[in-house]
Amino acid sequence: MKKWHHIFHKSTGLSPYVWVVFLILPFYFIFRSSSPYAVVIGIFMILMFFVCYVLSFVSKGWLVYFWTGVQIVISIAMTLLFSYVYFALFLAFFIGSIQNRIGFFTLYTVHLCTTIVAINFGLVTRDPMVITQLPFVLVSLIGVILLPVTTYNRNKREKLQDQLEDANKKISELVKLEERQRIARDLHDTLGQKLTLIGLKSDLAGKLMSKNPAQAQEEINDVRQTARIALKEVRDLVKKMRGTRLEDEMFRITQILQAAEIELILEGETGLAGTSLMAENVLSMCLKEAVTNVVKHSGATVCRIRIEPSATELAVSVEDNGVGIAEKAGCFKGNGLSGIRERLEFVNGTIEITGNAGTRVVFRVPIVVRQPEKEVEI
Repeated sequence: MKKWHHIFHKSTGLSPYVWVVFLILPFYFIFRSSSPYAVVIGIFMILMFFVCYVLSFVSKGWLVYFWTGVQIVISIAMTLLFSYVYFALFLAFFIGSIQNRIGFFTLYTVHLCTTIVAINFGLVTRDPMVITQLPFVLVSLIGVILLPVTTYNRNKREKLQDQLEDANKKISELVKLEERQRIARDLHDTLGQKLTLIGLKSDLAGKLMSKNPAQAQEEINDVRQTARIALKEVRDLVKKMRGTRLEDEMFRITQILQAAEIELILEGETGLAGTSLMAENVLSMCLKEAVTNVVKHSGATVCRIRIEPSATELAVSVEDNGVGIAEKAGCFKGNGLSGIRERLEFVNGTIEITGNAGTRVVFRVPIVVRQPEKEVEI
C-alpha cells in the first residue's frame, strides 16, 4: 500500500497540488446559476475533477489516459455549462508530464481541439460570461497551447540530463577498468619476458659454474642487469604508458633468443616509417609476447622474424620450427594471446596463427598515409 506522500509525482513535486487551491474559483461560476440542479451537478463535477486529477498522477498504464479523458470531458462540460475554462490549465500542466511520446501528442491534440471548440461555442452563442472574461480566456488558451509543450520538453531534458550523468559515470568506470587491464597486460608482457630471460641465464650460469666460471660470472652479471631493467620498466609502466620502438625491442628479443640458444633470422628493416608510435608500440609488445611463447613452449631451434611493410599495412611475422600449434595449442589460450588480440584491436590490427610443423604468427596493423600538403596558390 502506498503512503500518502507517494502521490506526489517525481517530476513535478508539489506544484500540481498547490494548483488544487484554485478549485475554489469554479464555485463562483456555479453559484451564479439559478437552478439548484445545475449547482449540484457543478459541485459533483468539481469533486470528480479533483479525484480524477489525483488518480491520474498515481495511476500507471492505460488508467492514466482514462482518468485524463474523464477530466477533459469535465473541462468541456464546465466550459459549456458554467463558462469556466480554467480546468484546461490543470490538464495542460498534467499532459506535459506524460513521458510517452504518442500518448502526449494524442492527449495534447484532443485537449487543444476540444478547448478551442468549447471556447468558440461560447463566443458564437455570445455567452456574457465568456465575453466578460475574454482576455483571461485568451490567456488560458495560450497556456493550453504552450504549457504542455514546455513542460514536456523540460521533463525530457531533465531525463536526458540524468541519462547523460549515468552514462558519464559508466564511462568513467569503464576507463578505470580499461586502465587496470592495460596495466595488467603491460606488467604481464614486460615481466614475463624479463623473468624468462633471468631463468634461462640462471640455468645457463648454473651449468657453466664448474666448466667455465668466467662465462658463468658474465651470465650472472646479465641476470643482474636484466633484473634492474625489469624494475625500471615496471616503474615506468606505473607512471605512464611508455612507447617502445620496434628497433629497441628487437635488441631485447635478440638477447632472450641467444640466451635460449635459438637462432634468430631477421628479415626486413626494424626502422619503420609511416607507422604511428602507438601502433609501433603495440607491435613491439605483441612481438615480445610471441617470442616469449616461442622460448617457453615451442622447443624450437630457429626463430624467423619477418617485417613486411606495404602501401596500406605493416605485417610482422614470427615463425619457428618447433612442435607446432596443433600439439601445443594450449599455450596460446592464456593471457598472452588475449592481450595480443586486445592490443591489436585497439589500433585496428589483426592476428593470424597457423602451422603444424612449427608455428607462424602474423601481426598486421594499418599504416597512416599522410596526404601531401597542397601548394599555396598565389
